[in-house]
Amino acid sequence: MAESYFIFSSGELKRKDNVIRITAPDGRFKDIKIEVTRDIYLFGEVSLNTKCLNYLAQNKIPVHIFNYYGFYTGTFYPKESNVSGKLFVKQVENYTDNAKRIELAQLIIDAASTNILRNLRYYQERGKDLESIITEIKALKKGIFRTNEINELMGIEGSIRRTYYTAWNTIINQEIDFEKRVKRPPDNMINTMISFLNTLVYTACLSEIYVSQLNPTISYLHSVGERRFSLSLDIAEVFKPLLADRIIFSLLNKKMITEKDFVKDSNYFYMKENAQKLILKTFNERLEISIKHRDLNRKVSYRHLMRLEAYKLVKHLLEDKKYEGFKIWW
Repeated sequence: MAESYFIFSSGELKRKDNVIRITAPDGRFKDIKIEVTRDIYLFGEVSLNTKCLNYLAQNKIPVHIFNYYGFYTGTFYPKESNVSGKLFVKQVENYTDNAKRIELAQLIIDAASTNILRNLRYYQERGKDLESIITEIKALKKGIFRTNEINELMGIEGSIRRTYYTAWNTIINQEIDFEKRVKRPPDNMINTMISFLNTLVYTACLSEIYVSQLNPTISYLHSVGERRFSLSLDIAEVFKPLLADRIIFSLLNKKMITEKDFVKDSNYFYMKENAQKLILKTFNERLEISIKHRDLNRKVSYRHLMRLEAYKLVKHLLEDKKYEGFKIWW
């Protein structure tokens, strides 16, 4: 089974015969077996050459790059070999046709908000007083399919998220003053964790989109941009509550991560390396957890659910079966 490979150490990444070798400044090295590698995450100061990149591209391995502070900076995305002109035309048609685009965007937000509500009910069932927040989000959720424009829908999505975040101080068993989502730059430890984990969900979705025939730059909820794989942002919306948010709640409530694991620089909070490694380990383990799929009648991992989400989108675009975003049922 292919796995993600995380590199924190500084050094040089080179092709060596049929492996990729990471060599540290002191000469020590470790080989990465290509046949069992899904994608590579670079966190350290790593240099690599075109020979290495060409070999990674030949083997269809994306490389996700993060800076010193753990913030995502970009992805080396190999040229697609599994290309469908017909599907690409359908992707564009569903973006340029407002009625088709808004339908897909609504279905994505409906699934994401359902998963948000499931998180809230989970903690409500465990003694947290979240009834008023659940009621408010249910009311907001009713407006999703009444929207006619993307901006209107994004407004509802923003209201649902803001209301959801007001529950976090109740859910989390640490004294943390978390009032609102701040992205650029994150201004406290929770915002830093959200940014980091949301990026991991985004890059994991991007790696799964790569094996489909979808073009990652054509999206529906998020506007198409010149410099980002916006379809990954769309699919990530469905999985952020189930992966990113739940990992944050778990790690903070178990006191596995505290304020000691962060450093406050002039303008932002960033995580120490030990916290980044713990989150990556937890995230990777969570992706491999299997659940019994109701439609397929077999066990599938969270990672595979992301791939299935891309395939469901393909079927919708080709008018084979209407898309329905993944909604947790347990």
